Amino acid sequence: MLDFSDLLRPEAILTGVSVANKKALFQQLGGAAAGIVACDAKTIADRLGEREKLGSTGFGGGVAIPHAKLPGLPAVTGVFARLAQGIEFQAVDALPVDLVFMLLSPTEAGADHLKALARISRRMRDRAFLAKLRGAGSRDALYALFTADEARDAA
Repeated sequence: MLDFSDLLRPEAILTGVSVANKKALFQQLGGAAAGIVACDAKTIADRLGEREKLGSTGFGGGVAIPHAKLPGLPAVTGVFARLAQGIEFQAVDALPVDLVFMLLSPTEAGADHLKALARISRRMRDRAFLAKLRGAGSRDALYALFTADEARDAA
C-alpha cells in the first residue's frame, strides 16, 4: 500500500496559497509539481482542468482532490496545498475549498492510482485530521501530520 511518505515530499506542501479560482490553483499546483515530476507546469494544469470538466473533484468539507494521469511520470506523486482563502470549486456541498491534495499518476498506473485516491480520500474525510491541517503552523508540521500514523505503524 502506498503511504503518504511515498506520495508526498516535504517540498510538495504549499501553505498560504492565494488564488482566485480553480484555473489559477491548477497553474500553481502545476508549477509546484513540475520540478518534482519533471513535467511542464502547463501540461499538468491542462490535465487537471480536463479531468475537472468531467466533474468536480471537490468532495465536501472544504476539500478537493484534483487528479490526473500523465505519460512519463516515474511514480504516483502528490502535492498538498492549504489555501489562504477558500475558493469556489463546485463541491458537492457547495462550500468553498481550502485544502487541496493533488494526485498525479503515470498513465499506466491504474490500480496504484485508484489505491492512492482511496487512501487520500479516507484521510481527508476525517474531520479531526482536517482541523489539524488547518491549524498546523508550518510545512514541516503539515508533513508530520500526513506521515505520523505511518511512523507509528512502522514502530
